[in-house]
Amino acid sequence: MNDLSSAPEGNRPPRQRKPDWIRVKAPVSKGYHETRKLMRDLGLNTVCEEAACPNIGECWTKKHATVMILGDVCTRACAFCNVKTGMPRIVDPMEPENTAIAAAQMGLSHIVITSVDRDDLPDGGAGQFVKVIQALRRETPDTTIEILTPDFRGKMRAAVEAICEAGPDVYNHNLETVPRLYPTIRPGARYYASLRLLEEVKAHDPLIFTKSGIMLGLGEQRLEVHQVMDDMRSADVDFITMGQYLQPTPKHAKVEDFVTPQAFDAFGSIARAKGFLQVASSPLTRSSYHAGDDFAQMKAAREAKLAKAAAKA
Repeated sequence: MNDLSSAPEGNRPPRQRKPDWIRVKAPVSKGYHETRKLMRDLGLNTVCEEAACPNIGECWTKKHATVMILGDVCTRACAFCNVKTGMPRIVDPMEPENTAIAAAQMGLSHIVITSVDRDDLPDGGAGQFVKVIQALRRETPDTTIEILTPDFRGKMRAAVEAICEAGPDVYNHNLETVPRLYPTIRPGARYYASLRLLEEVKAHDPLIFTKSGIMLGLGEQRLEVHQVMDDMRSADVDFITMGQYLQPTPKHAKVEDFVTPQAFDAFGSIARAKGFLQVASSPLTRSSYHAGDDFAQMKAAREAKLAKAAAKA
C-alpha cells in the first residue's frame, strides 16, 4: 500500500464533496464487464482500475482500456496516485503478446500503454515498452500506439532512445503539477528532469508527437499553470491535458479546490493561444481519455500547419 499518512480516521479533515460536474455513473454495462473479463483472462493490469479513473465506465463500454505494463506495484509513492507501492514482482514475459492480443480482440485503432515506475530495473522498464510496441506492430499493424512512461530516473537518455527507436506514434510523460508542489505531490521526481525527457524525445525523433498533462486542484496558482504551459512549449510538447485531481483515499493529498468547467475552458483557450497542436482541458480529462480522437485531431492539426507553412514558402 502507499506509505502515506496513517493518521487516525477521526483526526483527518473531512473530504470535500464532489460538485455535480465531476460525478459519473457507476459502470454496469455489458461492454464494461466484457472488457474487464478480457483483461483478467489475459492477466493484464489497467491504469483505469489501479488509478480509480472516473471515466472507466464510459471507456470500457466502448472497449477502450489503457494497459499498465510492468506489474501493478510501483517503486514510488506519489501523494496523488492510487497505485500500490512496494517491491514489484518479476516482469511478465507474456505481457507484450497479451497486450497485442487484447488490442486485436478489442479492435483498437489507437491504444495507450502506460506503466508503474520500476526503479528496481536496470533500464527502468524501457525494454518492456519496446517489446510491447514491437508486439503491437506485428499483431495489429494498423493500430496507432501511444505510450505514457515514467521518468526513468538516472537512465533517461538510453531509455528514451530505445523506446523512440521502436516507433510509438505518441510519447506521453506527465509533469503532473507545478514545480512548487513537487516536494509534496511528486517527491520521487524532478520537474526539470521530466521536461528534459520530453525534449529528448523530440531531439531523437521530431516526428513523434509529444504529450504531457497536469492535474488541477492541488493548490497551484493560475500563473504557475501558465508557466508550465510555457515550459512545455519550450520543450516543443504538442499536446497538453488538464484535468481535476480527485483524492483516491483519505491518505492521499487532499483536494484544495474543485476547478470549475469554465476555468478549465479558460485554461484551454490560453493553451491553444500558446501554440499546442491539441488541448484537452476539462474536469474529467485524463491522459488517455478520448486519446484516439485526440490523436486524429492532433495529426490533422500538424498537417494543416505544415501545409500553411509550405504555402507561405
